[in-house]
Amino acid sequence: MALTINSTYKLTNGVEIPTVGFGTWQAADGTEAKNAVLDALKAGYRHIDTAAIYGNEKAVGEAIAEFGIAREDIFVTTKLWNDIHTYEAAKVALATSLEKLGLDYVDLYLIHWPNPISIRHNWEERNQEVWRYMEEALEAGLVRSIGISNFHERHIDSLLKTAKVVPHVNQIHLSPSEMQPEVVAASDKHGILVQAYSPLGTGSILQVPELVAIADKYGKTPAQVAIRWSLQKGYNPLPKSVTTSRIIGNIDVFDFELTDEDIKIIESLGGTGNVASNPDEQGF
Repeated sequence: MALTINSTYKLTNGVEIPTVGFGTWQAADGTEAKNAVLDALKAGYRHIDTAAIYGNEKAVGEAIAEFGIAREDIFVTTKLWNDIHTYEAAKVALATSLEKLGLDYVDLYLIHWPNPISIRHNWEERNQEVWRYMEEALEAGLVRSIGISNFHERHIDSLLKTAKVVPHVNQIHLSPSEMQPEVVAASDKHGILVQAYSPLGTGSILQVPELVAIADKYGKTPAQVAIRWSLQKGYNPLPKSVTTSRIIGNIDVFDFELTDEDIKIIESLGGTGNVASNPDEQGF
């Protein structure tokens, strides 16, 4: 069945998630973030991705409330930051995020990074501990699905030693210039949906001649081609922008389809843009 703006993926627990989401990273200013989310909702996005560390959960919640959409018609993701190390702290963190968002529940809650520098000596225990609370939050209806972000295979395997619920999502830095095949394979092995943050390679690939040529062929932008590539690979792209025209353009990707040859060319572009950070070497 052809993808449309209303298409969804079904997570392993049956929850449906819109195929394209709107990312809000780097839109920390309250007014800027609120206006961007309002633009996104007007353009047809029904999946908004935020995080505690972004500093914009309140603005995201205000935009959702102002737009007036029914709660069941929007999918909201937020994330647990690196300074949360225990079961009790995770409980407070989620409650704080819900209060800022003005919501009774979020649709997806993620561990933002697997190996914070402050607890690098016992990252495994930390992830298992906060995951235990996230599983309870899932059972209590405070979240509809739970997942991870920036987790590599070793982090996934460690979490699964004690997890009762396999993560529903793994959100990673993923674009035609950074395809992370090992992480994708590790996620696929467990039925974990791969979400693509920075699906445009933080803009670094949009001037690559091969991508521009494919875009010209379809009367599309290189950004639209990169997002379409993510969709045809079965990923869940989360493009972000604070520019109205780009917000609108980034979801206008359902009226064309890349050929196998197009995809082959696109996948030859690895290394032409920004690459993913090693989560075990992050300085935060």
